[in-house]
Amino acid sequence: MNLILLGPPGSGKGTQAQMMIERYHVPQISTGDILRGAVKEKTPLGIEAKRYMDQGKLVPDEVVVGIVRDRLKVSDCNSGFILDGFPRTLPQAEALDSTLKEMERGIDHVVNIEMDKDELIKRLTGRRTCRRCGVMYHIIFDPPKKDGICDKCGGDLYQRDDDKEETIKARLQVYEKQTTPLIEYYRKRGALRSIDGMGEIKEIFQKIAKAIEL
Repeated sequence: MNLILLGPPGSGKGTQAQMMIERYHVPQISTGDILRGAVKEKTPLGIEAKRYMDQGKLVPDEVVVGIVRDRLKVSDCNSGFILDGFPRTLPQAEALDSTLKEMERGIDHVVNIEMDKDELIKRLTGRRTCRRCGVMYHIIFDPPKKDGICDKCGGDLYQRDDDKEETIKARLQVYEKQTTPLIEYYRKRGALRSIDGMGEIKEIFQKIAKAIEL
């Protein structure tokens, strides 16, 4: 089963990916992880990617696609894979299709976890991190026993810059701009499986399983 997993920041995509790995016994391929891996292993494409990363530039699509292609050729992907964080743009989706066609493979399902924007903002802006030990809390879903103080080490809790509302809104706008064309692209191909991301973790996973096991 070859899958793409889409979902905005805060939608619980990472948690669902782990549950999918356990159920379907296929690897999760995160472009961030494989980019870092290729750079560390000093593969030809990794060296090229590092050149852009060192300059603070975005790694071009052709390099990212090449690194994904190399990863898909590894034997643990023979029975399937979960692509997480790729494709991000329409050109990447088209390049992925071409790559998979060469490999005589295709995408079976594109799981799109949908969430209300206000709920996402509430989830993400509620996170607090301990300055001393790094443990994370949530002021609504997982609050500390004492407001502003870490249960484990007594350190101060603070809100990271990337958890502030203006940053979250900007991230969601970027995601929406990039992903809306992708959703339409895969809908036209009959591969899109949109899932309501509200509810308990297991409940959401059951919706995913039902959608892709038909």
